[in-house]
Amino acid sequence: MLIVLVLKATNQYNSFIMRLKQSILALILLVTTVIQGNAQERLLQGMVTTFDSIPLIGAEIKVKSSKQVITTDTLGRFRTYVEPEDKLRVTAKGFYPQNVKLEEKIKLVLINLKLKPTPKAKEYAIGYGYVKDAEKLNALSQLTGDDVDFSQYSNMYDLIRGRFAGVVVQPNGDIIIRGVNSLNLSSAALIIIDGIPADNSVLQSISPINVKSVNIIKDGSAAIYGARGANGVVIIETKKGNE
Repeated sequence: MLIVLVLKATNQYNSFIMRLKQSILALILLVTTVIQGNAQERLLQGMVTTFDSIPLIGAEIKVKSSKQVITTDTLGRFRTYVEPEDKLRVTAKGFYPQNVKLEEKIKLVLINLKLKPTPKAKEYAIGYGYVKDAEKLNALSQLTGDDVDFSQYSNMYDLIRGRFAGVVVQPNGDIIIRGVNSLNLSSAALIIIDGIPADNSVLQSISPINVKSVNIIKDGSAAIYGARGANGVVIIETKKGNE
């Protein structure tokens, strides 16, 4: 009888030890998984703008992995945790949405949303509070190959004349932006092509089919170009490689 009791107690003890070991192993695996998961997550900081420099306030950023939705602050900035090779979807009413694929180790991302070329787009941008400085936004106009088929125009002057209200192309090729008070002898706008100042002959040599975007800037927004930008600025970006 005593032997039976001892064997039974031994079996119970062994069973208890086995269950204890299994519980400890499960706990270790759980802790390891949590630690690895946290180690894979990283803090991502970013900024959302339009026209490359105007911060967007309250733009929504959705993280694909966590489904978390955050909004940008008054300076267009945001912070969130992401997984390796995660994706973001950035939206704001009146702007084209943008999907951003994150590289594995990236910690800072700059996102530029394009304003839709519709009469209501700027009203949405200002009315919904996305843009704090309404005057700066109203001083900018943008057109890209996504908005219109540039190939339908025979030259850049026809494109600019036909698509930008308040912009006049004179017979000599000078581009005049209405609403700009000239401080110079000439009223012609400054032309910038791929970051380099250019004259009318260079603009005339460019085929619209090779153009990626055209921006018209006036008022205080053109101040970064100094006195040469006092009559406004026409900024043209051409396509690169396989674009």
